Amino acid sequence: MYRYDPLDQQLIDERLAQFRGQVERRISGDLSEDEFKPLRLQNGLYLQLHAYMLRVAIPYGTLASHQLRGLARVASRYDRGWGHFTTRQNIQFNWIKLEDAPEALAVLADVQMHAIQTSGNCIRNTTTDQYAGVAADEIEDPRVWCEIIRQWSTFHPEFAFLPRKFKIAVTGSPHDRAAVRVHDIGLRMLKNDAGETGFEVFVGGGLGRSPFIGKTIRSFLPKQHLLSYLEAILRVYNRHGRRDNLYKARIKILVHETGIDKIREETEAEWALIKDGALKLPQDVIDGIAAQFAPPAYVDLPAAPPAGLLEALRQDKEFAHWHRQNVVKHRQAGYAIVNISLKEEGKPPGDITADQLAAVADLAESYSFGEARVTHEQNLVLPHVAQADLPLLWRALKAQGLATPNIGLVSDIIACPGMDYCALANTRSIPIAQAIALRFKNWQRAQDVGELKIKISGCINACGHHHVGHIGILGVDKAGEEFFQITIGGSASDDAALGDLIGPALNEQDALRAIDTLVETYLGLRQEGERFLDTYRRVGLTPFKEQVYAAH
Repeated sequence: MYRYDPLDQQLIDERLAQFRGQVERRISGDLSEDEFKPLRLQNGLYLQLHAYMLRVAIPYGTLASHQLRGLARVASRYDRGWGHFTTRQNIQFNWIKLEDAPEALAVLADVQMHAIQTSGNCIRNTTTDQYAGVAADEIEDPRVWCEIIRQWSTFHPEFAFLPRKFKIAVTGSPHDRAAVRVHDIGLRMLKNDAGETGFEVFVGGGLGRSPFIGKTIRSFLPKQHLLSYLEAILRVYNRHGRRDNLYKARIKILVHETGIDKIREETEAEWALIKDGALKLPQDVIDGIAAQFAPPAYVDLPAAPPAGLLEALRQDKEFAHWHRQNVVKHRQAGYAIVNISLKEEGKPPGDITADQLAAVADLAESYSFGEARVTHEQNLVLPHVAQADLPLLWRALKAQGLATPNIGLVSDIIACPGMDYCALANTRSIPIAQAIALRFKNWQRAQDVGELKIKISGCINACGHHHVGHIGILGVDKAGEEFFQITIGGSASDDAALGDLIGPALNEQDALRAIDTLVETYLGLRQEGERFLDTYRRVGLTPFKEQVYAAH
């Protein structure tokens, strides 16, 4: 796990002191809200419907146990006792008082955390696979490259005021768990014919008002040229991106309207000027950062499941069900990856209490070498758990309400905060997510349905990633009443696709019935081994649409 050096800490401490003075001037009236707004946004502080919201950066989703405790302190002291994990692997606190914001940031600075570049028209938190470094199918640990990107992009003077916000994601596995093709830049690690590791570079992906799947701008980029190529892309975007129209300012619009071939031509020309300059990464620099992501001190364990685990799986059906859904194969013999669902029945997706944060910190220390991860699907991961410890860990998670066995199932829903918190939302997202989860609370039924990713957004900004849900739900306002558009067939994985709209928007009750109908239609049509997405791609939209609107 990366440890801050003195320069990292100095940057955070200096930014905190600067922001403390800005808050004091805002409270005294020396700064107007219009003057203060760009300053607070640079420090992750938003003004929401009811209060300020503080968005905290979690670089590439990796947390140490002491950082989890720091987040717990912020939640208990300065919020209402909880936080909300987002689809950018960050955490948000929704009830921050302005006068408390510097104190919350001071708590975070003490544990090497901050809110820098979590908002504004800059390069945001780089995200990656939650199983980075431990996935059995991984080519190389992508966190090394996320950290390199973090160091390059933080306070980059040329890219502090881009036409619009900019998001980068990296995956190190053939199976994309980081949704790289729906980012402004996506990086997929791969090997070329010579056995060298590099990146396939995607550009122009993104959701929101105008969703696009990213296009390949370079099929193979040698690793040492990563930063110079990113810089070339961003220079082209900074030069041509729209600044006169908020809705056309993202790089996805530039790529769509200009064409990928022209963007590639300009990027390659820009890159030729800088590729062998200061941004070319020396191997010793790469090695130095990679050393900070060395595996923990694993014990030499047999690969076969220990007798105690096998006995627990035989004797306890509840534990066996959790193990089946939430435990993933580890690359190290004798260990497992444990997913912690933050989708407990009746709770808002992605929410976690201060007590639960502290409990996860304790469990990370006891069972996972002091490390946890945040997923872009609003869950947590303990990445280094000995198989023999799984029954004890499960019991401890269960005691904290963190053992919901639904990873990848229909109730493992992504949802934005919606109109309960967000000033931009048209509808609430949380209630419909809770209602869907209750409809599938029966484990046997949910497991029979199998992998089904439902994603919900309360407005067209698509913070809930509804465009790439197997079933996507978008809240729309109709004369003050909440309605919901439904799309099906989307995916954020290596088979990335945008969902297809099934028809006119439905009110909440009809939308809930439509979800039931879609699931039942799938169960009636599927062939052996098919997921919902497989069946949809085989039979198409028509049978699903006919059943939904016949029922309404």
